[in-house]
Amino acid sequence: MDSLIKGAYDLHVHSAPDILPRLMDDLDMIGRIRESGMAGYVIKSHYFCTAERATLINTMQKDCRAIGAITLNSSVGGINPTAVEMAGRAGAKLVWFPTCDSKHERAHVFNGDPNKKLPYWAKILIQMKEEGIEAPVISILDEDGKLIPEVNDVLDIIKKYDMVLASSHISHEECFALVRRAKERGVERVIITHADFPTTYYTIEEQKELVSLGAYIEHCYTTWATKKVDLEDSISQIRAVGADHVVIATDLGQTTSIYPDQGMLSYAEKLVEHGFSENDVRKMVRDNPAGLIS
Repeated sequence: MDSLIKGAYDLHVHSAPDILPRLMDDLDMIGRIRESGMAGYVIKSHYFCTAERATLINTMQKDCRAIGAITLNSSVGGINPTAVEMAGRAGAKLVWFPTCDSKHERAHVFNGDPNKKLPYWAKILIQMKEEGIEAPVISILDEDGKLIPEVNDVLDIIKKYDMVLASSHISHEECFALVRRAKERGVERVIITHADFPTTYYTIEEQKELVSLGAYIEHCYTTWATKKVDLEDSISQIRAVGADHVVIATDLGQTTSIYPDQGMLSYAEKLVEHGFSENDVRKMVRDNPAGLIS
């Protein structure tokens, strides 16, 4: 057990069972959480609500906590208030806006480059299309650039169940409109998803503006570990925004990567190596995430 991650929460873990291949299942993951001294993790699926899985895990043990979530892709009806209501009733704590079905994300992945390496989820979309099954792209803005009405309903449900809103892979225009509307409607828990990821990259100035609206900025191990961004860039962003407003997560679970608890410890150690105090590191891996999902 390392004291840097004792009591930490990883709010971004891809565990099995899932449509995509994963390194570990929830039973493996909760065991690793316990052994590492961490407090819990959020189960992220691009396709299904994971609240029921979390509930089952938590009935099996009381030492640490699995946390359910829902991602608003086409498989749950997109920006679907009913799906969010059911997730809230089932105990889900995080609501991610669209990821792989975001219009913005799809445009970046399917950009016409025949040599582009596609993520696994993109291959699933291609297979489905060949079988005549469509997964519609999702934008939360209408043709006039205004938020679609369903967004307000979803935000109201998030507020009702005191859930966390996560921006996911929507465009900057969508994100700023969403976060401003969330603030107007009283949503108090907001995360800007992996702010240094290529398709969602926010400048330091943009991150500070989002923080001024009440959001936390998420940085994930996988982004720099897979060389999607230079570690020094991520570190400079964290330093500029400040530990009070940052959440460290891993986005791990891929079969080619290390385990999430290992990624969390690696990121924590890198932060200390770059001059962050242990107290600030614990704030980013433990206190801020715990406050969001409390």
